[in-house]
Amino acid sequence: MIDFGFDKLALIGAVALIVIGPEKLPKVARTVGHLFGKAQRYVADVKAEVNRSIELDELKKVKTQFEDAARGVEQAVQEQVSEASASFEKDWSSLGTPLDSTGSAAAEPLPEPAPEYRHPKKNWRLKRGATPQWYKQRTGVRTRALSGAARVARFRPPGLRTPR
Repeated sequence: MIDFGFDKLALIGAVALIVIGPEKLPKVARTVGHLFGKAQRYVADVKAEVNRSIELDELKKVKTQFEDAARGVEQAVQEQVSEASASFEKDWSSLGTPLDSTGSAAAEPLPEPAPEYRHPKKNWRLKRGATPQWYKQRTGVRTRALSGAARVARFRPPGLRTPR
């Protein structure tokens, strides 16, 4: 890049002062500064875009390498599964019972599947509401919500209760 020292900048300033004049020099200097700032931002944006494209290319390379490795692992697993299946078929056929297309023995019927779970559909609100109030009071079922202090006071021994 061009190296501007103090002496070169002073010479450029003096020439600009003579050519442009003292009235217009601040306005021209401000405009040149704005243009220089815009040029710097544009160069920085271009550099950032180039860096992004380089990183994107690198990421694409890594992605293709990863996909190739995944395909290789998938093929190895498929080969192992097919070898194990062939070995199993060979051992099973040596026992004398052929397999049907589903992989189970043809002579044995399949077991019945377990019945599907069904919720009992009990309505506990209806059950609680159907109980008579006198029965709830006799058995100690709580019908109203108590605060924490009221619950503590209810179960406090009679000698320790404070009068209201």
